[in-house]
Amino acid sequence: MTRFTIHDLAATIDARAAAGGEASYTVKLLGKGAEHCAKKLGEEAVETVIAAVEDDRDHLIAESADLLFHLLVLLKSRGVRLEEVEGALEQRTGTSGLEEKAARKRDT
Repeated sequence: MTRFTIHDLAATIDARAAAGGEASYTVKLLGKGAEHCAKKLGEEAVETVIAAVEDDRDHLIAESADLLFHLLVLLKSRGVRLEEVEGALEQRTGTSGLEEKAARKRDT
């Protein structure tokens, strides 16, 4: 049995966006623009944080799924592919998080 991956989710979002139709939540989100998609991502992030703080494992899992979905929709709305985000992550591999964060501060 194959596992459902974030790439599968990205492909589903791409397919639904291409298919159009008013019955698609993905199409409705994209139709409202990137700003709306960003707000939805923020809402889901807050709900994920609340679930984590409340130590509600099942709710945290469900909200995390929503958060990933809305992140991918936001990326789609701005024309950013998942592979581009993965490339940014790959570039950071081998660098400690503290070093990477310090380098960002020097660049600004």
